[in-house]
Amino acid sequence: MDDTARVEATGTTVETVDARAVDRRERRSMYAPQARIHPKLAHGTFRRLKWAVMAVTLAIYYLTPWIRWDRGPTAPDQAVLIDLPAGRFYFFFIEIWPQEVYYLTGLLILAATALFLITSLAGRVWCGYTCPQTVWTDLFIAVERLIEGDRNARLRLDRAPWGAAKIAKKIVKHAIWLLIAVATGGAWVFYFADAPTLAHQLVTLDAPTVAYVFIAILAFTTYALGGLAREQVCIYMCPWPRIQGAMLDEDSLVVTYHPARGEPRGPHKHGESWDNRGHCVDCNQCVAVCPMGIDIRNGQQLECITCALCIDACDDVMGKVGLPRGLISYDTLSNMERRARGEPTRVRLVRPRTLFYVAIIIVVGAVMLATLLTRPTLSLNVLRDRNPLYVLLSDGEIRNGYTIKIINKQHETRRYRLSAQGLKDAKIAVVGLADSAAPLEVPSDSLRGFRVFVSAPQSAFGEHHDRDSVHFRFVVTDTADGTTVRDETSFRGPER
Repeated sequence: MDDTARVEATGTTVETVDARAVDRRERRSMYAPQARIHPKLAHGTFRRLKWAVMAVTLAIYYLTPWIRWDRGPTAPDQAVLIDLPAGRFYFFFIEIWPQEVYYLTGLLILAATALFLITSLAGRVWCGYTCPQTVWTDLFIAVERLIEGDRNARLRLDRAPWGAAKIAKKIVKHAIWLLIAVATGGAWVFYFADAPTLAHQLVTLDAPTVAYVFIAILAFTTYALGGLAREQVCIYMCPWPRIQGAMLDEDSLVVTYHPARGEPRGPHKHGESWDNRGHCVDCNQCVAVCPMGIDIRNGQQLECITCALCIDACDDVMGKVGLPRGLISYDTLSNMERRARGEPTRVRLVRPRTLFYVAIIIVVGAVMLATLLTRPTLSLNVLRDRNPLYVLLSDGEIRNGYTIKIINKQHETRRYRLSAQGLKDAKIAVVGLADSAAPLEVPSDSLRGFRVFVSAPQSAFGEHHDRDSVHFRFVVTDTADGTTVRDETSFRGPER
C-alpha cells in the first residue's frame, strides 16, 4: 500500500504523515553513531605529564593492597583494607568503625570541594589526567598503538579487508585488554580481603564465589568502558561535563585557541609571507591528537576534557614553521577580552570562589583531624529494656534490665569494671558472672554486649513520691589505665 492509499484508508492528512516522519527522523538524529577515534601520539610537556600521572595512579591502584602495616598480633596487617565481615575500614594508622561513618561523609565533602576548587582554577583537569575512565582509556589506547601502530596505521588497518595479519593484531590487542581488565577487577577485590591469601585462593580456585563474580563484573566494565566505549562515557554517561559549567568563571584557566592570532587560517608554504593571514596552518594536528576527536578551534565544547594534548601538537607545529608557541594554550576568557582591548593580561587564582572552596577544605579537614586525634579508644552504649519496664521483687526492691555494649578499640584484650552513678543503693548483676564485682573482659578491637540487671529500693526515687523514673549513669572503667566512659539512662518504677 502506497502513502496515498494509506492516508485515504486511515483518514490521516498528508501533513500529519509528513510531520510524523520528520519527528521520527529528528528523534533518530539525536543519537549519533559512534565514529571510531584513533588519536595520534602527541609529544611534549603535557603528554609527558599524562604518562607520569597514569603511571603513578595505576601503581597506587594495583600495589596498595600489597602494602603491609603492623597493627599488632590480633589485627590485620594490610595497610588499606575494607573488612566488611568485621565492619572495619583500615587505612594505615587509621581505623574506622561503622558508627564513625561521619568520617566518610567528611572525606566525600573534602573530595567534592577539592574537585570544585581544581575545576574553578584550571577547568576539567581531573577529567584530563586523573579520572579512572581517562587513565584506563589512555592505557588501552597505548596498547592499541603498540600493536596496531599510530593513528595513520590504525586507520589503514580499519579500512583494510579482513586477513590473517589483521585478525592476529585484533586478537592480540583484545587479549591484552582483557588481561588488563581482569587485573583491574582482581586488584579491586584485594581491597576487601587479605591480598596474599586471596591471591593464592584465586589461583587454586578456592576463593569465595563472590570474588570471582566481582572480578568478572569489573573486568567486563573495564574492558567495555576503557576499550570500546571510550569517549562515549565522557560525553553521554558522565554527568560532570554538565555540572562543570557552574564551576567555571571568566578567570578559570582552560585550554583555549586564540583566533585573533590564528585567523584567517590556511596552508602555508616555506618562504611565503605571514602578512594578512593567521598563524594557524590548518594542519589539523590538534584534532588528530585529541582523544575526544574535537576541534578546539571551534571554542569551548562539552566534550573537551582539558588534557592539553592539542597544546603539545600545536606547539610542535609552530616550532617547525618558525612561529612563537602558544597559539593554543591555557588561558582565561577575561584575558582574551583584555587582549582585545589592548590591556595587560593577568591570572587571578585568588578570588572569592576559590577562597570559599579553600575555606571549606580547611574547616572540614581541621574538624576531621581534631576528632580523629581526640577520639576515644573505649565506647559505651546502653539499651534499657522496654518490656517489661520494671519488675517488682518480693523484698520490695525494683529491678530494671539493660543491655550494655562495650567497644574496645585497642589491639589487645582489656578488662573493665562496671558501676552506677546517681542511683542510690543500686546493685548490679551481670548475667553469666557469679561475682558482680568481677571485671568485664572485651577482646581486642571488638564489641561485646552484656546483659545487666540493676536493682534498687523504692527510696532511690528520692523525696518526690510522684516520680516513676530517675536518671543515672553507667560507668565503665579500664582496670589497666583508668580510662572511663559514661552513658546516661533511666531507672523506671511504678507510678506514684
